[in-house]
Amino acid sequence: MTQLWRKPLQAGLVLLDGERPAAATLWGWRCFQVALLLLPASALLAGLLLFVALILGSRQPTAWRDDRVNWLLAGIGLWMLLGCFSASSGWLAWVGLGNWLPFFWAFWAYQPYLATPEARRRVALWLVAGTVPVLGTGFGQMVLGWSGPYELLGGAIVWWIRGGGNPPGRLSGLFDYANITAAWLALSWPLVLAAFLQHCRRWRSGPLAFGLWGISFALVVTQVAEMLATDSRNGWGALVLAVPIVLGPGRWIWLLPLLLLALVPVALATLPGVPAVIQAPLREIVPQSIWGRLNDFNSHGERPLALTRLSQWGTALGLVGERPWLGWGAAAFSVIYPLRTGHWHGHPHNIALDLALSHGLPVAVGLVGLVLWLLIRGVRLGMASGALFERAWWAAALVLVVLHATDIPMYDSRLNIAGWILLAGLRCRL
Repeated sequence: MTQLWRKPLQAGLVLLDGERPAAATLWGWRCFQVALLLLPASALLAGLLLFVALILGSRQPTAWRDDRVNWLLAGIGLWMLLGCFSASSGWLAWVGLGNWLPFFWAFWAYQPYLATPEARRRVALWLVAGTVPVLGTGFGQMVLGWSGPYELLGGAIVWWIRGGGNPPGRLSGLFDYANITAAWLALSWPLVLAAFLQHCRRWRSGPLAFGLWGISFALVVTQVAEMLATDSRNGWGALVLAVPIVLGPGRWIWLLPLLLLALVPVALATLPGVPAVIQAPLREIVPQSIWGRLNDFNSHGERPLALTRLSQWGTALGLVGERPWLGWGAAAFSVIYPLRTGHWHGHPHNIALDLALSHGLPVAVGLVGLVLWLLIRGVRLGMASGALFERAWWAAALVLVVLHATDIPMYDSRLNIAGWILLAGLRCRL
């Protein structure tokens, strides 16, 4: 039976061989796989399947209480609940718990599906397959002139596909905003690159292998082009950051000098204070769309100070200082910031500040510290320099963490789900 449903996939986008992880139930594993395929296209359908996988994954032989990390998350969850009783954001504080508490459970319950390197490799490939609709709708939006929204099941599933992008001129695809699209493409980029490198090793072994190599090569080219088209500085940074990690330390001797050679002209063309005799000719070489976007020259004079990251971070730090222990409650920033600056923003564009402001410093220190510990332990135990897909998995987690330093894409449920799956995979490796 396993061969019957696996064989068509081998002739399609990715090569998914091997059996399910030993600790995972058959139906839980299948629901988990299909959910990852559907995740970018429909959080609703993916969420239903992931809930089934969550229930079945909770029946694992390892008890919840046996992992001390789960106790840490339980303590953080209780602190968040306590803060809701004094939150200035009222009922929004209780609703905001939905971004966190269910995923503390999922962090443990999804681990049976990620228990081995082979399991993580197959999950990575399913995420790659799920990225195809994002790439397809982005191409349709910017090249073929598609314009939505396209709705299914009475609006339960919505693909926005705004004509010309959102904001205008920036690729957003089936997501509702370019930065969210860039975040998804950034987290999946290391996995797409790993899939291509995997097929590079096999392309001479037969027609099927050669066809898969061609498909993976097309995905790499399309992904890079569309990440550039999102006009997201975070996405551009992720594009560069992931490459040396996925390629591995063995290639750094030539790759790092090459990257440095490519990045130095961009930096000199972008940074203020560089002598004009050096900067002017470099700005003739580096496209203005790049250096002008990186140093905000393209929007100079168009954005009030209150809409800049520095203003948001300064205001957020002041709010944290006023209520450091329990915070103001989830979504409080979107209520308080307009009152103090006259401009609305939904969050402070930094996950540590957002956690401290919403739920208090103990929560921020606990969650940020846990994520950093998972990444650092992964390096120490060789994940970042290990097998191809182990490196890619660690790189995808790192990229998503770095994105949260200047934005908070996890407020899109699809990014939040994918992020916790990546973290659960890191915990399994440790």
